[in-house]
Amino acid sequence: MATKYIFFTGGVVSSVGKGVTAAALGRLLKERGFAVAVQKLDPYINVDPGTMSPYQHGEVYVLDDGAETDLDLGHYERFIDVSLNRVCNITTGQVYAEVIAKERRGDYLGGTIQVIPHITNEIKRRIGLVAKATGAEIVLVEVGGTVGDIESLPFLEALRQMRSDVGRENTLNIHVTWLPHIGATNELKTKPTQHSVSELRAIGIAPNMIVARSDYPIADELRAKIALFCDVEERAVVPMVTTPVLYEVPLLLERAGVGDYVLQKLGLEARRRPDWSEWERLVADVRRSKPKVKIALVGKYVELHDAYMSVREALHHAGMAAGVDVEIGWVHSAELERNRGWDIVRQADGVLVPGGFGSRGIEGKIQAVRYARENKIPYLGLCLGMQLMVVEFTRSVLGCEDANSTEFDHSTSCPVIDLMPDQRGISDMGGTMRLGLYPCELQEGSHAASAYQKPLVEERHRHRFELNNTYRETLQAKGMRFSGISPDGRLVEIAELADHPFMVGTQFHPEFLSRPNRPHPIFVAFVRAVAERAGRN
Repeated sequence: MATKYIFFTGGVVSSVGKGVTAAALGRLLKERGFAVAVQKLDPYINVDPGTMSPYQHGEVYVLDDGAETDLDLGHYERFIDVSLNRVCNITTGQVYAEVIAKERRGDYLGGTIQVIPHITNEIKRRIGLVAKATGAEIVLVEVGGTVGDIESLPFLEALRQMRSDVGRENTLNIHVTWLPHIGATNELKTKPTQHSVSELRAIGIAPNMIVARSDYPIADELRAKIALFCDVEERAVVPMVTTPVLYEVPLLLERAGVGDYVLQKLGLEARRRPDWSEWERLVADVRRSKPKVKIALVGKYVELHDAYMSVREALHHAGMAAGVDVEIGWVHSAELERNRGWDIVRQADGVLVPGGFGSRGIEGKIQAVRYARENKIPYLGLCLGMQLMVVEFTRSVLGCEDANSTEFDHSTSCPVIDLMPDQRGISDMGGTMRLGLYPCELQEGSHAASAYQKPLVEERHRHRFELNNTYRETLQAKGMRFSGISPDGRLVEIAELADHPFMVGTQFHPEFLSRPNRPHPIFVAFVRAVAERAGRN
């Protein structure tokens, strides 16, 4: 069959939920027997989010092939349970870099390079790569930002052109908008949606479906009004009221008949009846009252929770498996250095230090590590969280008071964490770290081996610094166990403390492989240890 394309645009405000909507629809289509992939078109001129501040962009989500991508790809993978690759995230920076490189080589034979057709052709070429690279029969394409943003125009023009390129019968346009609520009159307003659709149609794209997001119930007469003014079928106006359970969105779309309507519009028939029993159990389990455990997440970007989105979701996935509700206490590591925020850490049943870069707040994280070690509180360190676990142990147990990572102190007398040899001499910051999926061999009898229940695993990485092997034997002699090692024996991937109930650090990022119906085993083991300490098991 010809590849089908579903294009998602956003209206009224950003962060309206296009990514979750696209991910949820992808799940609906997968449940009907189709191979699905999702692609995000990001309008910013950065080549990728890898060099962007998490305060501006949220977390950087890393794929198996090492691509540093938008956090929405995390939604796609978690909802649909697929592994995507680098063609599934396009930025304006990537597009322009490719076109400019071709112009410099003379590929255009002296022609004038313009947005149309050169930029739009490159966008279309990259959209076309998704089906080839993933084998997807239906490709869902989300345009970042909001209709009316000047930087999105080349992407929207490319989508308009694709209707003719691949056939109108093979495309569908879904517009996700926001219905604001006016408190004084207690009513929802459709006018911003009408303006948004008008703007989209002026570009040459007429939506086939409108997903109307709201914090309040949407009456049928409002749906009829949107259908009338925006020229879509009434059943194609889908109310999407905010739900406290993120993973309920696919069920809400299913109840609204979205899956069948989309297939009808694309000229397809379901290959099997959707089975939502597992998903319904998942949502019911989230809603079910469970004992609570508190986990202190000690980071440097905690003001923006999206900076740790995959970590947060992985904790909640593990909580469901452990039969507890995980309550996250967000602790700014720099505040711990000022002796503030310790009440959250002391009241917590477990401590987690996630990944990060830069020296700000490092000593606060090390203090949190020491607190967890000395008080036998379950601890999970991710990437930098593992490295600082080693630094703290070297300072406190080996007695090297200035032990550190050379990322933060080049003159330390104990560079227990150091730059990886193949990272030396690299000047470009973007896309040059150890990125993507790498194997790890587990040591029998360890917490890690007990969690995974298999001898070899593969995990996603994003780092430049590693444990300095000069200190490996000394650390082991003092009670640190290196329970995960690269198959060639060169790199430490997991560190543990032998005399601690659960103190584990991973050089990789297990949160990227956690799924709501398949929680990551390291997170499950950590949360179970937390529940045991709290007496909630």
